Amino acid sequence: KASKEVKEKFKNLKKLNKEQLLAVEHEDGPLLVVAGAGTGKTTVLINRLAYLVLEKGVKTDEIFLATFTEKAASEMIERADKILPYGYVELWINTFHSFGEKILRESGLEIGLSPDFKLLDETAQWVFVKKNFKEFNLDYYAPAGNPNKFIKELLKHFSRLKDENITPDEYSDYCSKLSDDDKDEAEILENKKLRELSQAFSVYNKLLLENDYLDFAYLINYTIKLLKTRPNILKKYQEKFKYLMLDEFQDTNFSQYELIKILAGDKANLMVVGDDDQSI
Repeated sequence: KASKEVKEKFKNLKKLNKEQLLAVEHEDGPLLVVAGAGTGKTTVLINRLAYLVLEKGVKTDEIFLATFTEKAASEMIERADKILPYGYVELWINTFHSFGEKILRESGLEIGLSPDFKLLDETAQWVFVKKNFKEFNLDYYAPAGNPNKFIKELLKHFSRLKDENITPDEYSDYCSKLSDDDKDEAEILENKKLRELSQAFSVYNKLLLENDYLDFAYLINYTIKLLKTRPNILKKYQEKFKYLMLDEFQDTNFSQYELIKILAGDKANLMVVGDDDQSI
């Protein structure tokens, strides 16, 4: 049961039902909260944030709350401001992309990234690929006529690879092991297609880095790379974030979940909230 002192500190606890209160008061270790639309998932997250700060004495910048849209993050920050007493600052309520950007601008130099990198949105990516189209040296996928639609589909393929945290080197390594021996024409063409896609992915990545560009998906991939290859940086952020919370868990892709697991570490003080009815 919630202590009398906590209820006096923030009255919102009185409005929570039994299940919501159990989630809010959960402290150490992993917790999965499954709830449908309109059942107060965001209320639980914000109240737990306040509970950890006001009752347990956790600093606001020691809690990372991840969500999926800038609109959702802004709404959570607004609600947190209302429930926390005046003077609490440095809330880490971010989308995965804004979190990755913040980390890479601060520590990306550790893996050779310029802290002044420019972010490319979907339109800028398309323009960038079209401008450098000859660099891709395509044969199997050489577009007939106008390449505009083709570029969009190529970028979709790259995006899917990044969502699965597949690096250009991993893709190339996989394709280098493909053999055309004892294969029929269809299988040989399929191998050619994959090799060409792998080469295009490598070229795209190389061009971005040469121009100090990143796209939004790479914000997550390079944050993962930073934390995996620089244990000193990983230790810094694992010690910093004592508690992690994740909204809309059913929407996470492999890369996003990988990032959260790395940050959670062995302590695994991670609470995720999701709706299984909305899961694909």
